[in-house]
Amino acid sequence: MDTKINLRKIILASASPRRKQLMQDAGFWIEVKAFEFVETYPEHLDVSAIAEFIANQKAEEVISTLQSDDILITADSIVVLGNKVFGKPKDASDAYRMLAFLSGKTHYVYTGVCIMDHTKKISFTGKSKVTMRYLNDGEIRWYIEQFKPYDKGGAYAVQEWIGLCKIAEIEGTYSNIMGLPTDLVYESLKHFEGAILHPLI
Repeated sequence: MDTKINLRKIILASASPRRKQLMQDAGFWIEVKAFEFVETYPEHLDVSAIAEFIANQKAEEVISTLQSDDILITADSIVVLGNKVFGKPKDASDAYRMLAFLSGKTHYVYTGVCIMDHTKKISFTGKSKVTMRYLNDGEIRWYIEQFKPYDKGGAYAVQEWIGLCKIAEIEGTYSNIMGLPTDLVYESLKHFEGAILHPLI
């Protein structure tokens, strides 16, 4: 898309190629800056608040690197089943454990987002409900070997084979499951002066 919907430059502080693609597909002019983050949160925190807490933590760490007119976006996604939180798998056996646990069950994807400039901060959480079909041993091992999902919360990507062949039902936005609720990002950016083209606000 050649026409961009934002006037101020957006800094996407994420190494995720999926978040970059989502923002570009939605028509945003962005610059990607990848930072190394240590993702920690208090043990007492409710699972629905973890991703947003981490997104805020990331934003506070890098806001000082922004130019005066830039807008920063940070995000974090987690997969939750019951009170169990699934982040990125450490290795193939960890990925297998996650997928075997999620197989045939309904889980939630929470994506926390923080949008910030030097005068304002808005943070929120996108929530999607995902029902996964049963995965047998061979399917899990094949998926891990072929797709190497080590950078993905819950060890799967909704836009890959599992999403196409093994997701029975979704409630909430597809983009949130991919890693960024672009509908909420767009609505929140309207609150930053000069961020969105005037005909759209």
